[in-house]
Amino acid sequence: MESSSTASQSGGRREATRQKLYEAAVTLIAEQGFSATTVDEIAERAGVAKGTVYYNFASKSVLFEELLRHGVGLLTASLRQAAERTAREGLGRVDALDAMIRAGLVFIDRYPAFTQLYVAELWRTNRAWQSTLLVVRQEAVAVVEGVLREGVASGEFSEEIDVPLTAAALVGMVLVAALDWKAFQPERSLDDVHSALSRLLQGRVSGRP
Repeated sequence: MESSSTASQSGGRREATRQKLYEAAVTLIAEQGFSATTVDEIAERAGVAKGTVYYNFASKSVLFEELLRHGVGLLTASLRQAAERTAREGLGRVDALDAMIRAGLVFIDRYPAFTQLYVAELWRTNRAWQSTLLVVRQEAVAVVEGVLREGVASGEFSEEIDVPLTAAALVGMVLVAALDWKAFQPERSLDDVHSALSRLLQGRVSGRP
């Protein structure tokens, strides 16, 4: 049997390989679509043998499904960390939502190809991984829902708000605004985009306090 250190090293190498495959797949699929992207191309872009792809993933579809889990999992973790950080600092739920907006923008700025791919897949309903996509999407939205429910319970937010729909709207706002930023207004800074969304969150678009 492998020693714990040897097993750890082996696991670390495999995770590094999977990360390279994720990065290669997301770039290629964003560029040319899922159907047009081949396993050979993914292997070549990742700098590994074709057999390595199948060693880690049973098929191209499985690779893509795991890519969605991995990417949205990173987004969910960043949102949760932002909310937990504001709680530790004793800030309110509006501050938590604002921190989550920024965390989402930072994620999208770092992984624009994945974000483009993720949003595109949300509109498709005939994919084998549709159920997985719905699950991981809900995990991300649920983090925002949790902050909203806490805000309602503490009296910071009105009891009349529709928590699930408001949470989905906030996540959608960040995704769409960030994609527009990257595609049509790349000269804007992350701080600039965050400031605009922050004002919208706090109901100050009209300039009222």
